[in-house]
Amino acid sequence: MFRSALFAAGVFVTALPCVAQSAATQDVYACREINDEKARLVCYDTAVGRLRAAEESGDVTTVSRADVEQVQRESFGFKIPSLPKFASRNSKAPETDVTRITAAVRSVSAGSGKLRVALDNGQVWVQIDDKSVRAKKPQAAEIFEASLGSYKMKLDDGLAFRVRREQ
Repeated sequence: MFRSALFAAGVFVTALPCVAQSAATQDVYACREINDEKARLVCYDTAVGRLRAAEESGDVTTVSRADVEQVQRESFGFKIPSLPKFASRNSKAPETDVTRITAAVRSVSAGSGKLRVALDNGQVWVQIDDKSVRAKKPQAAEIFEASLGSYKMKLDDGLAFRVRREQ
């Protein structure tokens, strides 16, 4: 029973996809260094109890890689410095930064020679360069990072033009 409880505590700790750095998580990780099995189990029980309480109170939040990627897709095109950079402590974890998105086009309108493209995901992008772009009922838009923090868009694999996110 002692070994199964210790194993369960270890599985709990290693199964967390991504946990905000806090004293609660550091306490759990510190238990691993204890050699005496009984003392290590007491340490795990105490630390996991504090971690659970911190999670229930909202002080610590577990975030999955899918959650991080969803936030990055939804905020793509906006600079939000107050949004924390989600990074894994695991150097072998794949890079999760979203550098391009593809979405269905809801509508395209033109005014003053500039396109305004509304996407099905709620994003609205506005052309900021002077390229002449044909946009006859496009089905999809691909937006990707360009140089110096700018963005480009292609409608149905057409010509890329510079855009900025409006909404």
